[in-house]
Amino acid sequence: MARVLVIGGGVAGTATALALHKAGFEVAVHEAHPDSAEDIGAFLTLASNGMRALAQLDASAAVTAIGFPLTSLRVLDDRGTELAHAPMGEALDPLLNYRCLRRGDLNSALQAEAVRRGIPLRHGARLASVEDGPDGVTAHFTDGSAASGDLLIGADGLNSAVRRSVSPPTRPFPSGQYVFYGCTRAAAPSGPEACITMVRGSGAAFGYAVSPEGETYWFARVSGDPLSAEELASGTPAQWRERLLPLLREDATPAADLVAATGEELMVTNATEIPTGTPWRSGRTLLVGDAAHAASPATGQGASMALEDAVVLAKSLRDTPDTDTALALYERLRRPRVEHNITVSGNISRGTHTPSGGPRPASPDEELVRLLGWNTDLWTERRGARG
Repeated sequence: MARVLVIGGGVAGTATALALHKAGFEVAVHEAHPDSAEDIGAFLTLASNGMRALAQLDASAAVTAIGFPLTSLRVLDDRGTELAHAPMGEALDPLLNYRCLRRGDLNSALQAEAVRRGIPLRHGARLASVEDGPDGVTAHFTDGSAASGDLLIGADGLNSAVRRSVSPPTRPFPSGQYVFYGCTRAAAPSGPEACITMVRGSGAAFGYAVSPEGETYWFARVSGDPLSAEELASGTPAQWRERLLPLLREDATPAADLVAATGEELMVTNATEIPTGTPWRSGRTLLVGDAAHAASPATGQGASMALEDAVVLAKSLRDTPDTDTALALYERLRRPRVEHNITVSGNISRGTHTPSGGPRPASPDEELVRLLGWNTDLWTERRGARG
């Protein structure tokens, strides 16, 4: 049985560990943070494709126990007029509904599920270096400890330490926007239940969703140069509100009131992406999730793409005759899809692509359904397709 080291215990890393464990591999997760509460202030949406990947990992229950479902998408203009309202994703299947949830809660839920299944998960293990040899790969940590295995998976996010050993020149670059995330219980705009509302504002792209408990989660994407590290580190919620509100008050939408009603639960981050075509692997080391293919948040697919990665990687390793073949198959299957997402999302952030007039009902992608289906043998299917 191959031994796999996963560096990073966020969405990508923990889901990868769950998938590898289900496929019969010995796997351990090493997470730099001392607990699971990374990015407490941020929220995200899992799309139907991400929820489908979770279902293949038998992890739906762990995630549907948190957050709330989203079954439709509504679009408003800068005067608050509804332009469109339609079902979103696979709205008829409760397990595959889009889901809004806090990133920290998602991390905690997936990590708890991994521990429940007996997967070793070590917190406070910050990577120092990777040593790749002919008989295995070793991760060296800053506390002087080390761990060895047959394969190392770098799932340590946008600023990946593992990426330094795979592709030292690769750096994230700005996508042309910075993004505010907030949550308030002091204002809950009226509207359809289980709906995410997108506002085409004159100064920012704004979106919000209201939980059954009356919490409103919102985001605002603002075009401009990236904020400096000093600004991000020293900025306070009050300062961020003062920066954002003038851009929203020009419009007759709920956006300004929601931001004004938000207290300390407000954070800002730069929208960044990884260049397409950069290396994902070297020797016995492979990058997955944001470490390999981070995209701007405009399409809202980052976490869902990471969950897809987990399933396809585990199946590739399970179904192919050797590791090199497995990693080549994995990259061949994943790169076109995730790099298309990087391109589309980046173009939206830079204003070189405008989304279509409104939401459209979405049906499942048949090829993706086959790809993620746990009982589909990827090696047999791909060889048959070539034949």
